[in-house]
Parts: sequence; structure tokens; C-alpha cells
Amino acid sequence: MAFTYQYARPAVTVDCVVFGLDDQDLKVLLIQRDIEPFAGRWALPGGFVKMDETLEESALRELQEETGLTKVFLEQLYTFGNPGRDPRERVVTVAYYALVKLLDHKVQAATDAREAAWFAVDDLPKLCFDHDDIVEAALKRLQGKVRYQPIGFELLPPKFSLTQLQRMYEIILERTLDKRNFRKKVLSLDILHELDEVEQDVAHRAARLYRFDERKYRQLVKDGFNFEL
Repeated sequence: MAFTYQYARPAVTVDCVVFGLDDQDLKVLLIQRDIEPFAGRWALPGGFVKMDETLEESALRELQEETGLTKVFLEQLYTFGNPGRDPRERVVTVAYYALVKLLDHKVQAATDAREAAWFAVDDLPKLCFDHDDIVEAALKRLQGKVRYQPIGFELLPPKFSLTQLQRMYEIILERTLDKRNFRKKVLSLDILHELDEVEQDVAHRAARLYRFDERKYRQLVKDGFNFEL
């Protein structure tokens, strides 16, 4: 026997807060909408979930369609369902946040986006829908999680100096860290592989380069290791 529901069905969307990092700022990827509502306004990449795809599949598809991004670190953030958040109809959105290496990903607007561009997280334009709230929630999640999971390495190049690593944490946490204490702590975690390489083409003294040892980290976690900075 077939069953049908008599309740109204809200539409479901996904929205993605994509973070990237340069030497100065934590950045967020935005798209300029090409369709109503809010045509010409800046927003997070996202769109409606298709009936035959999972939420994560939808988020990955929207990122590729609207920005050209593929193969990114992606994690579900929160569900936003204020009845008035979308002027078209009752829409519930499932938000995700993603972390990318800026140099590895060339963004390109597509489908219903006029343009895709990076903005410093502390200098964003006014966003449409409730996307300002979504960005704020994603930033708080990133600031909290970066201290107890090594997700910050997703923002760095594969080979990095300890100065770059410290700067990444300082930018995300929005505070200065003591250099000696930071290096002592991060090296004591024993999850960095020291390379026989130094920085190239830098004005200052070339620093030693390191690589995050993900395999070793995963084994340490199995053994009960707790990552905390």
C-alpha cells in the first residue's frame, strides 16, 4: 500500500562557506547572483537539492557548477530554517563549510552566478538571504575546531614553514601566539615531517619546510592521541 504525506513540504537547499587563506587574510568565496531574488547581490554558493542526490552530493555539485571548485574538504555545519529566510517560498538550507588551498583552486563563475571572487572574512559585502549568519556560524566552527583537529593543514600548501603554520593559526584565531611556545607545542605533537628543503625565493633567511604526516596522525588517533593547540 502506498502512503502519502498530507503535510506541506518545504524546499531544501545547501549553502557552502568556502574558506581560503593567504599571507594576510582568511578569505571567503562568494558568488554574485545572476537571477532573482537578489540579482546582482553577493551570496554563498549553493542551490536546491535534487530528489536523487544526498545533501553532500548536492553541496559538491553546487560548488562545481557555480565556482568550478572540486575535490575540497567539506563538512556539514548547521541547518537554517527561519520561515522568512527566502522570499520565494519556505526553504530550509543545510550549510556546509569547506577549506581549500588558494593556489590549487582557480574559481570561475558558472550557471546562475555572474562572478565568483574571494573576500577577506572581515571585509565582506552585505550578503543576501541569511548568509551573513551562516558565515558567522562557519567562522565560529572553524575557530573552535582548528584547535582540536588538524583541519587547518587543508588551508596550507603541502610544504610549509613553522612561521606559515603559526600565521595560519593567528589569522583564524584572531590573536597573536608566542613563537617559542607555539613551536614547542606543535613539534611535540609529532605529526610534522621535517623535510630536507628550505623556502625558495624569499627576502628573509630561508626557513626549514615541513609536511603534515596524515598517516601518522591517523595512527596516533587510533592509539588515543588527542590533538590540541
